[in-house]
Amino acid sequence: MPRLHFTCAYDGTPWQGWQSQAGGLTVQDTLEAAFAAILRAPLRIAGSGRTDAGVHARAQHFHADVPDTCRMSAANWVAALNAHLPASIRILSACGAGEGFHARFSAVGKVYEYLISTAPVLSPFEHNRVWHCPHGLCVETLAAALHLYEGEHDFRRFAAKRGNEPAEPPADYFVRTIYSATVTAEPGSQLLRLRYHGNGFMYRMVRLLTGTAHKVAAGKMQLAELEQMLAYPQGEKTRHCAPAAGLYLARVDYAGSE
Repeated sequence: MPRLHFTCAYDGTPWQGWQSQAGGLTVQDTLEAAFAAILRAPLRIAGSGRTDAGVHARAQHFHADVPDTCRMSAANWVAALNAHLPASIRILSACGAGEGFHARFSAVGKVYEYLISTAPVLSPFEHNRVWHCPHGLCVETLAAALHLYEGEHDFRRFAAKRGNEPAEPPADYFVRTIYSATVTAEPGSQLLRLRYHGNGFMYRMVRLLTGTAHKVAAGKMQLAELEQMLAYPQGEKTRHCAPAAGLYLARVDYAGSE
């Protein structure tokens, strides 16, 4: 069965996240329904990772093993799937992949972006697209807080429990490396773009990192407190979780990719 590697984008607003679940209101379920409509048979896909309900993706990756009897080219799969998908989900590209490729396990890094609007009044066109924070946010302090996340850390205080964690996790279970964590102001707007590039992220980790850095930038938490949370990972988990609507999976890195 030929393996194909797909890249898709989606507006996460109407969906209960990526991962398939009862009820079928997820991106994965919707994509699999599109494959089934074309192939007239069920087909499972595997994504590069999960996104929560309301989280968006500019470049989610997944792979699918299509039957040998299907002679459609990778390029034709893009048009065929988009014809069966709602406008909130689009296939961007498709290409052949080797048998050893796996959308999740072959990934070597990811980039997430988080958008914050500091405008006094939020544009209706940014509803469900950004986190509206119109009061008292110091961008310089926000940048300093994000900088503390860079490097290798035990991020257990910035990871929510999904329920499938091992009872006795290995010592490095919560260790991740963040290569860069930055904030930039979009020219001509009151939009802040937070960008996290790392080798992997845990459940709700980016939202918890963002929510905690926001507390620091809003003057409700000291930078020293954030440093302590990173230095002493055995303490209480952060309770500051940014809303889902501002988060975007922007890129997935694979060996040999830019």
